[in-house]
Amino acid sequence: MSGLIGKKVGMTSIFDENGKNIPCTVIEAGPCVVTQVRTEEVDGYSALQLGFDDAKTANKAAQGHAKKAGTVAKRKVVEFQDFEGEYKLGDAVTVEVFKEGQFVDVAGTSKGKGFQGVVKRHGFGGVGQSTHGQHNRLRAPGSIGAASYPARVFKGMRMAGQMGNERVKVQNLRVLKVVAEKNLLVVKGCVPGHKNSYVIIER
Repeated sequence: MSGLIGKKVGMTSIFDENGKNIPCTVIEAGPCVVTQVRTEEVDGYSALQLGFDDAKTANKAAQGHAKKAGTVAKRKVVEFQDFEGEYKLGDAVTVEVFKEGQFVDVAGTSKGKGFQGVVKRHGFGGVGQSTHGQHNRLRAPGSIGAASYPARVFKGMRMAGQMGNERVKVQNLRVLKVVAEKNLLVVKGCVPGHKNSYVIIER
């Protein structure tokens, strides 16, 4: 499974050859540095550890780890198992590992929405009308259980609470364009996270 670490630049739209307007996301993908090579003999599995985006400050452990690869400490470090191709410690992996027309999975941390109610968080319909004796119950959750039996609220009950700010993976996004000289990757559709947030692109 090959992949890269990137940074979400933002959304735009482009026209295809048929004149159709396609919404897409621009990702600054790489270049990533190989900071460690995992092998079957030593680690029990094969993987590449990639680092992206130079860190302004880092502890001695991170600095020493990066020094072995001949680079500086990175802000984002991710492992990719069974990476295609042969890479050595310190090699650069660029956006050219992707080709136009391929399908990729993009994982990131979704935008945090704070504490939200059941209508926004779970799509509840609310009361539906404000008359007939309703008082301040337009967006209330309603009943959350029975009576003396089962005498508890079942686990997984959909209620109000913290929404967003969790890892989300969007699968099968088509690569529309690869701009190698600017390390940009343009994929169809949207990817999780705010602008300048880190994303992991896999294929």
